[in-house]
Amino acid sequence: MGVLLVAVMLFPVYWMFNVSLTQTSDLRSDPPRLVPFGGTLDGYRAVLDQQLPALGTSLLIGFGTVLVTLAIAAPAGYALGKLRPRGSEALNFLLLVAQMIPAVVMAMGFYAVYLNLGLLNSVWGLILADSTIAVPFGVLLFTTFVRGIPDDLLKAAQIDGAGTVRTFVSIVLPLSRNSLLTVSLFAFLWAWSDFIFASTLNRTGDLIPITLSIYAFIGNNTTQWNAIMATAVVASIPAAVLLVVAQRHISAGVTAGAVKD
Repeated sequence: MGVLLVAVMLFPVYWMFNVSLTQTSDLRSDPPRLVPFGGTLDGYRAVLDQQLPALGTSLLIGFGTVLVTLAIAAPAGYALGKLRPRGSEALNFLLLVAQMIPAVVMAMGFYAVYLNLGLLNSVWGLILADSTIAVPFGVLLFTTFVRGIPDDLLKAAQIDGAGTVRTFVSIVLPLSRNSLLTVSLFAFLWAWSDFIFASTLNRTGDLIPITLSIYAFIGNNTTQWNAIMATAVVASIPAAVLLVVAQRHISAGVTAGAVKD
């Protein structure tokens, strides 16, 4: 039963790959071909000719979002988890609320702000916008993990002369590897798959992400489904590779701090 469910869930992925290799003349065959006999690589040639700049833009936005998210979430999680400043519980509640706000509502707010700041149609504007989705999750995850670090370990570092910053850099960050990788992956995936912010804040920019490029490509080429599906296949590869490579660290990072001795 489990195998059947997995097969049903993965069939759209297979069909996407199948169509990407199908000749244009065979796309409307009846019955449809389940195996692309006599396939073509024309769709993938179209990707290389037309979509590489968009893929590069998405990579830049994804890695930029990761850097911004880690730069904010890691120190904030350490402060909330161990230093516990006044109002930390209220801040945790606000972070939870922030995750419940629909992205389309945030996009409208960003549009008004970016219009005044001159950040519309810019890659840096998208990086900041996508970071607002990842940062609350990152802070909450880091906070949970840091609270699980024994206080005696941090006090021993302070006795040896380490200050707050040195303790964070030399003790907390090395121990937080799984959490760092988990937050990085989710931040990258959110930025990589974002369409709402891209279509609202960067519709006419010189550099557009792959999600917006695919949308425009579908509108201009409604008959070249092999090229459209080839673009979707190529766009899925970075996310799939990262998920496979980081799977073990993600499982450990998500459950970090969930069980205490």
